[in-house]
Amino acid sequence: MVNIVLLEPEVPANTGNIGRTCVATGSVLHLIEPLGFRINDKMLKRAGLDYWDKLDVRRYLDFQDFLNKNPGAVPFMATTKAKKIYTDVSYEDGCYIMFGKESAGIPEEILLDYQETAVRIPMYDQIRSLNLGNSVAVILYEALRQQGFKGLEREGQLHRYRW
Repeated sequence: MVNIVLLEPEVPANTGNIGRTCVATGSVLHLIEPLGFRINDKMLKRAGLDYWDKLDVRRYLDFQDFLNKNPGAVPFMATTKAKKIYTDVSYEDGCYIMFGKESAGIPEEILLDYQETAVRIPMYDQIRSLNLGNSVAVILYEALRQQGFKGLEREGQLHRYRW
């Protein structure tokens, strides 16, 4: 199991998409306030489709509240400012992977305390960042791959035809 942490997400469609990905992977979604939308936002529900009620979602007043309620959590910090690539670290069962808000990422004041667990997705230098939902999916699936996709369906099947 992986914990996905969103620090002050701003775009409801991104959070809805990430929530759906969390449901599909058995991951927990942690939302750190302030949020840029209401949880009952139509765009959030639309992006999460009919999966939102199946999501294990937890809310926090701020980053310190998150740390207080998850003692011992040392989150991997997904940031364009990191020196390590996201594939260069080992993601243990129950790990936390944190992503910052769409407009600014994770504040540098927080990153200074987590330099050893900061990771980045390689990209061309002309690009500021990837979409938040895409970034979560890329790193989450690497963590799940390292854990052997434990508990996830590994083989698909056609609905009307046979291979």
